[in-house]
Amino acid sequence: MSVVCFGELLIDFVPTEKGVTVGAAAQFIKAAGGAPANVAVALSRLNHAATFLGQVGDDPFGHFLAQTLQASGVNIEGLRFSQEALTALAFVELSDSADRSFIFYRKPSADMLMRPEDVAFDLIQGQRVFHFGSISLISEPGRSATLAAVEYARNNGLLISYDPNLRMNLWPDREAAHAGLMIGFDYAQVVKVSAEELEFLTGGSDAMALFRPQTLILAVTHGAEGAALHTREEAVSVPAFAVNAVDTTGAGDAFMAALISGVLEAGESLADQLAEIGRFACAAGAITATIKGAIPALPTRQQIYGFLSRAVGDQA
Repeated sequence: MSVVCFGELLIDFVPTEKGVTVGAAAQFIKAAGGAPANVAVALSRLNHAATFLGQVGDDPFGHFLAQTLQASGVNIEGLRFSQEALTALAFVELSDSADRSFIFYRKPSADMLMRPEDVAFDLIQGQRVFHFGSISLISEPGRSATLAAVEYARNNGLLISYDPNLRMNLWPDREAAHAGLMIGFDYAQVVKVSAEELEFLTGGSDAMALFRPQTLILAVTHGAEGAALHTREEAVSVPAFAVNAVDTTGAGDAFMAALISGVLEAGESLADQLAEIGRFACAAGAITATIKGAIPALPTRQQIYGFLSRAVGDQA
């Protein structure tokens, strides 16, 4: 089944050591990243046809990213190369527990300057799912490009998937961040939020407050405590898997891709497969956290099945 992912594609510089600031880190590993791009690669590794729409700079980093996606089996016909700005960079700061924060270099970056006329609408036609995040909604013209693409996808009957992916330091203020993140909920049938994003958006822990008339499923991730999958009728909690986490960058994107895959494959049996989908998604996220970088860490379907088989054996 085919999925098109829209949004940012950038370079993550991941430190080789944990528990130090970006300024104090001695060395970094260059890794391809950007949440929608991560999801595209993750879906490709789950054996879905994946297309990425976005914009990078016409620079060495931009071409490295294009080659990385292509090598991962992602269709990049809709990737644009800008002469107006450089590819976005993000320096990752890892805590002692491998949780990450980011320092971004994008004032502006090429992805921010994508315009509606740059969108390859023909590549959206015939797809099954359109996935996007909130980063491309922060400023113009990227916001208009994003909304043009998602509205086109909705009008053409695609299933819409959304990850709000809060990065507070990229927004002008909390009010703008809240308003911007809420836009996606009016389109999406499939949504993933972290517990922190849920609290930011609702002021509490009520996932149903984010449901809209078209919402099918909303997953709330709780890091080391697992996840909860909510439909309008029920909620299922899934425990996390204990792993030696070295970098959680991309773990949420692996979960997102596995969630999309599970919803696609379940079809009308979604309600009966919530626990299975959640377990598969948690396993995808756990595996990703054991390797530095996002795209380099995203697992294949076979790796996830193997991980789950070992987990069952350990519990026996």
